Amino acid sequence: MSQVETQDVLSEAEENTSDADAIKFVPVGESIRYRRRAQVAEKKAETLAEQLQQTQSQVTSLSEQLSDMQKEQQLIRKLSAAGAVDVEGAVAIARAKLRDDSDADLDGLVEQMKKDKQYLFAEGSRITAAGKTAGVRERVSNPQAALSIAAKKAATTGNRVDLQEYLRLRRNFV
Repeated sequence: MSQVETQDVLSEAEENTSDADAIKFVPVGESIRYRRRAQVAEKKAETLAEQLQQTQSQVTSLSEQLSDMQKEQQLIRKLSAAGAVDVEGAVAIARAKLRDDSDADLDGLVEQMKKDKQYLFAEGSRITAAGKTAGVRERVSNPQAALSIAAKKAATTGNRVDLQEYLRLRRNFV
């Protein structure tokens, strides 16, 4: 053996003897406390692991729900843009078709529904709002002001309709 190797062997032997001297006996009460603390820590780690697993499963379910809702919103937008008269009914039908074929293209689905279910869509792709009815009139907050305005209008225009409107207001408010 060379001199370097013998020094390494001697230093290792000295370390082993110092480790043996470093071993101390721990009182029984203290070792019991350490063991209890370790058991409590292990139980806590297990419960935290279970909570983590539950949280991860909730996250996955919520992300699936979010993606379903986003897909439904896209479907509602596309159906509305296509001129669906009954959007809720069209969405229900489209949802049923999407359950059968989850990889279906939304644009293709809307076009297919326009061909198959024409009653769900307006004639032109634009829906018009109903106009005001002729029998409904707005209430007048200040009748004297409305009467004077109608009188001035009837006097300046000379129109029979304006004159009749003035006479009607005069009959109701005076």
